[in-house]
Amino acid sequence: MPLPDFGSVKRIGIIGAGTIGASWSAYFLSRGYEVSAQDPNPKGEAFLKGFIERAWPALEKLGLAPNADPSRVSFTADAAKAVDGADFVQEQAPERLDLKQALLAGIDAVLPADRVMSSSTSSFPPSQLARLVKHKKRLIVGHPFNPPHLIPLVEVAGGPTASKEIVDWSIGFYRHIGKVAIRLNKEIPGHVSNRLQMAIFREALHLVLEGVVSVEDVDSAISDGPGLRWAIMGPMQTFALAGGEGGMPHFVDHLGGMIQGLFKQLGRPDFDEATIKKLLPLVEVAVKGKPVRERAAARDKALIGILSALKEARKS
Repeated sequence: MPLPDFGSVKRIGIIGAGTIGASWSAYFLSRGYEVSAQDPNPKGEAFLKGFIERAWPALEKLGLAPNADPSRVSFTADAAKAVDGADFVQEQAPERLDLKQALLAGIDAVLPADRVMSSSTSSFPPSQLARLVKHKKRLIVGHPFNPPHLIPLVEVAGGPTASKEIVDWSIGFYRHIGKVAIRLNKEIPGHVSNRLQMAIFREALHLVLEGVVSVEDVDSAISDGPGLRWAIMGPMQTFALAGGEGGMPHFVDHLGGMIQGLFKQLGRPDFDEATIKKLLPLVEVAVKGKPVRERAAARDKALIGILSALKEARKS
């Protein structure tokens, strides 16, 4: 199937303009694209445009592409209308499999066959999403991280249904617009980074419920410790450096027994009603009553600083 050149992609169809879709919209606009966004929420247009307005100063600091213009966005409640004339579609409807399957099938029926459909799903493999889709080869998962207009990572999965040509093109396109795209060689529920996050979250939850540490301190144990290194390199390269001049072999030889022992001791809490009932008030104490928007703004300000510093450091 002939696919469009990256340079000929002009219009992006955004399906679902909630928090993730609005963030994607802001990012695509900052890269110089026209955006046509869809959402059934009657207040969706106001939310979308308000989000873009608030996100734009951060995107300006990170650098805009030529022709970047926050006003080049349109809104509709009709998914078919949103993808009319789109050169690429990014979907982020609510995380309900039946809803996504029906929505993607409807888009597939009206979108030219040489246009890629990418889903931001956090959990569903592409083969499940494609069940009702006729042109299955052009449907992929392009899973971003919140907020997509700042976090560069996109996980790309094609599974057994999408063609290699489509997956290769999608990875190339995401990289073309400034994203860090990684390839999943096999589809798996939750993809990769969410599974890694859940492993950390599960142990953090276990330590809090066991009374080992508070919510505030378990967060500091990551953000002020390994999290700083993880902004630079992942766990494999981090531990390879921990082996000093001997590299990973020395690390394994020196600490392999300890690691095996800890693997056996890691907690396995259930995320059931009783656990949630214990967790929620502890988190409320930790956030100290600060509104969500205020906490998100503080996060985004710090992210901009980190991204700018990393960009400068990687020039050398």
